[in-house]
Amino acid sequence: MPDHAALRDFARRYTAAWCSQDASSVAAFFSPNGSLKINDAPPAIGRDAIKASVLSFMTAFPDMQVLMYEVSVEGGHSIYRWTFVGNNSGPGGTGHSVRFSGFEEWSFGADGLIAASLGQFDAADYQRQVERGIHESR
Repeated sequence: MPDHAALRDFARRYTAAWCSQDASSVAAFFSPNGSLKINDAPPAIGRDAIKASVLSFMTAFPDMQVLMYEVSVEGGHSIYRWTFVGNNSGPGGTGHSVRFSGFEEWSFGADGLIAASLGQFDAADYQRQVERGIHESR
């Protein structure tokens, strides 16, 4: 596991990759056989699958931004906390804005890249926002 300064730098670069609209740049933060699990979905395993998962968000939210608000170490894992903002204006989108927060629990491989990421966010709130927008979702 990287030291705190290296972890914070890694997380900043990872955040920038999510904001880049380049799914390959996000996948490059994962070990070649790394995995990304989002909520209860099956994990995306390997860079191609991770790229596809990331691309689904980038396509649905062409103006998306990920805002990092904390990275820490808890119980032997790195915890990356973020807020996602964007407009669901991609193909077939609703046009509604979303703003939701979540986290990823990272395990690092010997190569210094993410071997496994377990991501969590409130899927019901996210769906309400996609359907009705930020202000109408509560």
